[in-house]
Amino acid sequence: MNRMIPLRVIGICTAVLLALHAAMAFYGDVVRPDFRASDLFSGEIPPEKAKLAAGGVLASVSLDGDLLANYAAARAADVLHHPAIDAGGRAGENKAAQAAIVTALNISPIRPALWLTLGTLQAQAGEAATPAVKMSYLTGSVPIDVAFARVRTVTSSAAATDEEIKLLAQSDIRAALANRSRYEPLLIAAYVQATPQGKSLLLETTKVTDPKFNEILRRY
Repeated sequence: MNRMIPLRVIGICTAVLLALHAAMAFYGDVVRPDFRASDLFSGEIPPEKAKLAAGGVLASVSLDGDLLANYAAARAADVLHHPAIDAGGRAGENKAAQAAIVTALNISPIRPALWLTLGTLQAQAGEAATPAVKMSYLTGSVPIDVAFARVRTVTSSAAATDEEIKLLAQSDIRAALANRSRYEPLLIAAYVQATPQGKSLLLETTKVTDPKFNEILRRY
């Protein structure tokens, strides 16, 4: 009889843990932000702050890579699209979003768009974005919208001085030129906002790939 008591306790504890796991999974499905890092660069509207806050509660105790990545992307989108009015608030929001992204990448690192999101936030904060941008290239392919966003980040930051990134970025520029009717004005805007090294990268790549567009860029 005495041997049955520990078994019953173990059984009850197991049942409670399973019930908690099921409850957390259900709650996660309800509050999980339906927003991915790639959506950040394709113009998708980020979730409302109320749902974002609810997702943050679960993200603080979760090891679900998709949940953490979606929450981090949504938080970054909120920072980039709806920044705080004061400089101190913007800096704090940027740091918090970066921390959420790092947490997600520690669990699930094969997320190129999320690495680019981290690099974008770092560049906005005046921090070194080169390692994060490089990881966005090394962890997989991305949709064209993300590739073009990466061109903007590379050409407007110190990442354009990295020889490996310069080689990798040429494929993004060529992809944008392949859709020139859509991306021509955006490429021109990226050129205008680029650093000297970024301008050089755009000119060198377009000179070989699209000489006529190269001539257009040289007018700006």
